[in-house]
Amino acid sequence: MLPQSVSRGSDEDSRPIKTGTFWTASAHISLAMVAMVAPVVHSAVAPVLLSVASDIANLGWIAGPAAICLISLVCYCTSRLLCDCYRTDHPASGDDKPNYTYADAIRSSGIPHNEAKAKACAFIQYSTLLGRAISITVGASVSMMAIKYMNCFHESWEKECHISSNPYAIIFGITEILLSQIPDFNGIWWVSMVSVVMFFTYSFIGLGQAIAQVAAGGSDESNEAVTKTEKIWMSFQALGDIASAYSFSEILIEIQDTIGSSSDAKTTMKNATLLSTVVTTTLFMLWGCVGYAALGDATPKDLTDLAFDRPFWLYYIANAAILINFVGGYQICSQPIFAFVEEQAANRWPRTRDREIPLPGLGHYKMNLFRLVWRTVFVILTTVISMAFPLFNDVVDIITLGFWPLAVYFPIEMYIEREDIKRWSAKWVCLQMLSMACLVLSIMATVGSIAGLKDDLKDNRPFRMGYY
Repeated sequence: MLPQSVSRGSDEDSRPIKTGTFWTASAHISLAMVAMVAPVVHSAVAPVLLSVASDIANLGWIAGPAAICLISLVCYCTSRLLCDCYRTDHPASGDDKPNYTYADAIRSSGIPHNEAKAKACAFIQYSTLLGRAISITVGASVSMMAIKYMNCFHESWEKECHISSNPYAIIFGITEILLSQIPDFNGIWWVSMVSVVMFFTYSFIGLGQAIAQVAAGGSDESNEAVTKTEKIWMSFQALGDIASAYSFSEILIEIQDTIGSSSDAKTTMKNATLLSTVVTTTLFMLWGCVGYAALGDATPKDLTDLAFDRPFWLYYIANAAILINFVGGYQICSQPIFAFVEEQAANRWPRTRDREIPLPGLGHYKMNLFRLVWRTVFVILTTVISMAFPLFNDVVDIITLGFWPLAVYFPIEMYIEREDIKRWSAKWVCLQMLSMACLVLSIMATVGSIAGLKDDLKDNRPFRMGYY
């Protein structure tokens, strides 16, 4: 399938016609949530299940579900505020100009120091997305490696299996080089749809395994090796994991920009956000509670020690579904970076713009040499980093501090400016208290992640991740 073929006209600003719908927006948002939940797995069936179960194990039966509900509610409310920022009214000209990126929305919002804040937003946004792309590459290579290891393990119980993740990271990188030539967010709707279907596939497999474990008596195993101090750090990390699951604000404006021009993009986006948040939160609660009930306080974040007595075919299906889900997650994280860099390049070097090449029977294919080279280099870079530093997901956890400005601070500040809420009024104070509470949560999560990275670095082996 070609990335993009026929030119179908343009919208109000001479951009490609938007073809997004409520369902494609919902798929993008759902995939963004899932792609940002503990993406690195080790031979795991349903990594999200065990990640959330591990978070509840660290926080407890009351604090865990409460944290999921509260964070999901806060992020849903602030995302609604951000949806209102896609268009900015200009009373002098009578225009309501669309904002194509998060930074554009901040620039046109009128908040104090908007230009400096827009640059800070862009830096945090693209740094976070870059980190997610690298982390997803690690997870995808491990999923492929896990299938190979399972084959090796069951061929001979006494045979030693030496498997490196590097070849699989390269295979994943080649796949992403091809998919990355899809020009924009508009074109990856089918990738998101397929990835979300795969997400439900491996998740229900994992949920079924957890239910079977509960039916068999569950586990009351406790993690006695964990000290009180480590328990505190792990609780902080759990809060960061949950916050990351709902950190889709960094691509919300970009997703909203895909919705068809003929529809009410703001209402459609709010409805899509509601559906995605309700569905994922319901599944997170199910996975977390059932997984914790099945595995107890010592719930791991993967199924390395649990999958060996499961049916082979079920295990392979689950890991294949995880892999396909990661393929879409990489695109969700990378497309905004692609668009940003290519927009800057087009402004500086006009010759880098698309050139239409006629293809018999297919219309005109938009060829862009800069896009071909730059996106290929980007994928190669993320692949090499993922092989050199397989613990990059721990680094991504450290930048959980970005949850606060992108998901909470900027939406609230723009809402205060748009609604002209007076300083020190009751509404203003409540909004600021909410923002400060989320800042504290982000700081706690970052501190916990730093403590975890310090321990994990002892086992880091550049270019040598695998089963040995």
